[in-house]
Amino acid sequence: MAVVLRLSRAGTHKAPFYHVVATDSRNARDGKYIEDVGIYDPTKRPERIELKAERIEHWLKVGAKPSQTVAMILKKAQKAQPAVEKKA
Repeated sequence: MAVVLRLSRAGTHKAPFYHVVATDSRNARDGKYIEDVGIYDPTKRPERIELKAERIEHWLKVGAKPSQTVAMILKKAQKAQPAVEKKA
């Protein structure tokens, strides 16, 4: 079983909302998944990204591959994270 981290679409027509999920690569985009590890809402400004960092780290350590879009979201979240830590 090849586990991937990818987006699962939710929301309404013309108002997409995505869950970041760990799933088997053979499952459908919006099909069953192993674990929900975050959310991504591109309709908000700035984009709303909420990730369970420890769970994403776990899945990456056990060999899960992120999709191109999830990899981009992870990079954005990492860039934003140090700014939040500096304020604290």
